[in-house]
Amino acid sequence: MVRVLRSPVDALGCTLFPAFCVLCGSLLPRLSSVPICDACWAEFPVLSGPVCARCGDTLDGAREAGLCRVCRLAPPPFVRAVAYGAYRGRMKDAIHALKYDRLRPAARRLGHMLAQAIAPLAADVPDGLLVVPVPLHRLKHAQRGFNQARVLARAALEALAKSHPQWRLTLAPGALMRLRATGSQAGLAPRQRRLNVRGAFSVSHPAAVAGKDILLVDDILTTGATARAAALALNKAGANAVYVATLARARREGFFRLSPSADLHPELFTSAEPIPSQEQRSFYIDH
Repeated sequence: MVRVLRSPVDALGCTLFPAFCVLCGSLLPRLSSVPICDACWAEFPVLSGPVCARCGDTLDGAREAGLCRVCRLAPPPFVRAVAYGAYRGRMKDAIHALKYDRLRPAARRLGHMLAQAIAPLAADVPDGLLVVPVPLHRLKHAQRGFNQARVLARAALEALAKSHPQWRLTLAPGALMRLRATGSQAGLAPRQRRLNVRGAFSVSHPAAVAGKDILLVDDILTTGATARAAALALNKAGANAVYVATLARARREGFFRLSPSADLHPELFTSAEPIPSQEQRSFYIDH
């Protein structure tokens, strides 16, 4: 058993106003604006093992050039996607608490985790990045009160300013706009996800991103539909290259089986992997 040393103020405060961890429900040993216990923070799943060099999805086995099948058949419009942890367990619970329970104070520590995922990009883009959070539509922003991608990006840049003081990272929260109020991506099939965000983004001032290396920041990357749509808008505005960083990465696991009615050809799932038709490419882009 570990003894937790508490100040008299903490002891009195916890006695008069007991607080519980929002993730596991255990009694917190000290007063905190972020009601997440140390044990839960320690259980956040960190990504490990081989991942796709393009989209960051987990690879089950050896893959040519380190790319997953989806990225080889339908390369995304971004150079590389990185993430800190897997979207499951405590990580998933914490992101839900941030977004839906408005636990905004947790963004600072979560943002510092995001910074650890971003840091390796300094070797690829040493001159600096324009950091663009994925925007919410104004109606969603008004409902939630803040954009989780923006607060995570700000916290990440705060940490990177200390760990990489020579790296020029400029936050540009107004560079990208969400033109329409898209529905939640949660629970949607891959094709629905892509259609949901198609044409949803636009660059407010193309001259501000033209020729720049962009870091697109969001909380989660699941199928990549949102990242693809946002990156396409940035590329059309003249961005030199787009990188993607998210706090969590969900596996694309099982998505091929979600559309039994799709016009698939068996040879797409053989080792030969012929060049797919445009319709088949669209199926992979959906994922």
